Amino acid sequence: MRDETIAIHGGYVPDSTNAVAVPIYQTVAHEFSDAAHAAAVFDMDIPGYHYNRLNNPTNEVLERRLAALERGVGALTLSSGTAAVLYAIQNLAETGDNIVSAPQLYGTTYTLFVHVLPRQGIEVRLAADDSPEAIARLIDDRTKAIFCESIGNPAGNVVDIGAVAAVAQRHRIPFIVDNTVATPLLLKPIEHGADIVVHSLTKFIGGHGTTLGGGDRRRR
Repeated sequence: MRDETIAIHGGYVPDSTNAVAVPIYQTVAHEFSDAAHAAAVFDMDIPGYHYNRLNNPTNEVLERRLAALERGVGALTLSSGTAAVLYAIQNLAETGDNIVSAPQLYGTTYTLFVHVLPRQGIEVRLAADDSPEAIARLIDDRTKAIFCESIGNPAGNVVDIGAVAAVAQRHRIPFIVDNTVATPLLLKPIEHGADIVVHSLTKFIGGHGTTLGGGDRRRR
């Protein structure tokens, strides 16, 4: 299926109404057939919805669509792109660990890396430039991830994703790429060796500046 088709129809199967547009399910909870059905859904023995803090049928369509566009195995939608970056890192690093990042960063990401994560005990080491050599020099046995933006915002630098991915693979650490500016229509970092791809959905994917959101796609 072409990306243009996925962007419009991906991840959505019309329900009994045959609505072409994805419905907005404005609900917090969902009904169950009986107690056994409820238990199976809560225990995740079967797929289903129970409380929308955990999963939501509207968001799930977006998650499946984004994962398909990025060629990932799954996705998670969040309140913002910064939340997506934070989730990706906090699931990999803890107090005493570090991540290595290219220095060309979106302003809020820079603030997160330089002022917020260190207060949680996670060091962010900014390389001298975005080259694989500069990034590799900062890696040690407490490095839990490499981070970069595929196209820096607002720097406009283009990172050699394949070369940096090779560094990550050599050190057996995950490689996180913020693909907000390039979008999956122009670049799919997973196909070049990235493990996790994040987006600020407010930018080109939303395309209209009316809805705040973030996304986190995973390779495996």
